[in-house]
This record gives sequence, C-alpha cells and structure tokens, in this order.
Amino acid sequence: MITVTDATFADAVLACDVPVALDFWAQWCPPCHAIGRTLAELEPEFAGRLVFAKINSDENPMATRTYRVMSLPTLIVFSRGNVIVAQVGSRPKSHLRDMFEAALDKAGVGAAVSQRPQR
Repeated sequence: MITVTDATFADAVLACDVPVALDFWAQWCPPCHAIGRTLAELEPEFAGRLVFAKINSDENPMATRTYRVMSLPTLIVFSRGNVIVAQVGSRPKSHLRDMFEAALDKAGVGAAVSQRPQR
C-alpha cells in the first residue's frame, strides 16, 4: 500500500495508469485501522489491477476537501483521474471485494480469475 500526500496526490492517484483505491483515514479513527487491515488482506488479490493507497486526512486537508470527505474511513476508487465509486464507513471484506471488482469492471479492467479466492 502506498502512502499519498497532498503533494503527491496528482501523480500517485490521478495520473496512475492503474485504478487506485484510496483510503482516507486518520490515526484517531478505530474503524480506519480495521479497514486498513482488511485492505492489506485484499491487496494481493488485486495485484496488477488495482493500486491500494492511503492518505491521512488530518495531515492532507487539500485532497480531503477536494473530494468532500466528511466522514472516516472513506474509500474512493479512481480510474484515469475520475472517481469510479466511493464508500463511506467500514464494510466487511466480501463487500469491499465486490465493490472493487465492480469498480474495475466499470473502469474496463479485466478480472484475474486465478487470483480470486472461492467464496
């Protein structure tokens, strides 16, 4: 998972050739830590198709304001500089997996069947 700042946001997220799942979080937010662990578990399943990134909302107010993040955690999936999907609050791993797959479908990124676990 990469760490993004206001200074690196444009290059790391908007200009990325691969869709980016950006986790807006804060140190004081317990659900943010829980979703962070879940994202770390999901990251290998989406290798090569989705970049996982995080941005500390308290330390990076520009991106937080620009994307109107009002509650934490907030996940936003970007593709080619556009918001594909946004999710506020912590969700189970299965929900996040489905959300990422749907976002990748919308972005036109094919499935990596061999990496997907059976449900």
